[in-house]
Amino acid sequence: MQPPAPAHRKFVLGISGASGAAYSLRFLHLLLEQGHELHLVVSDYGRRLLFDEADIKNLKLEELAPSLVQVEGTRERLFIHPDKDVGAVIASGSFLHDGMAVLPCSSASLGQIANGSGSNLLCRAAMVTLKERRPLIVCHREMPLSLIDIENMRRLSLAGAVLCSPNPGFYLGPKTISDIIDFTVGKVLDLLSVPHQLNTRWTTDKTHPPRPE
Repeated sequence: MQPPAPAHRKFVLGISGASGAAYSLRFLHLLLEQGHELHLVVSDYGRRLLFDEADIKNLKLEELAPSLVQVEGTRERLFIHPDKDVGAVIASGSFLHDGMAVLPCSSASLGQIANGSGSNLLCRAAMVTLKERRPLIVCHREMPLSLIDIENMRRLSLAGAVLCSPNPGFYLGPKTISDIIDFTVGKVLDLLSVPHQLNTRWTTDKTHPPRPE
């Protein structure tokens, strides 16, 4: 039996330019709410994504998670790194953390990570996470897939990354968009061994109709 994970841990979140700002913001909020330390890096197109989908103009706590601004200690646990700063602490293997999620991940970022192009901090941090054998959760959110995407996913999977596409499970009977978002976010938290209370669990309690004779 593995020892229980420490209550407060350290994670890296990369946001690239694929649609899905609601996923990343919910993920960020839950980690900070639980008291974890979060290192955030957003690509140039990720910044546009946050603006277009969430009207976020500045990468600061007041806009990323406004409901947590007054929570003591939250500001000190959120570290925002410029994407051009490939010398930032998260670009080094000596920086110890408990895992990284790229949520959402565009095809462009997928290809750069899969082919070892560390031209920006997001991709560099993901590559370092792989080489240090730490959990890397890649949430590619583009469709349909080209053969290039599929080959890049194959390379990343072989290198140790987990490909976790934001595909909702409707067997839980989601009633709102928030329910659908939480399904994916809960899956990413599970993959990083972060406990949560989101409704993402399959249950056999439901009574099924009898099979036809």
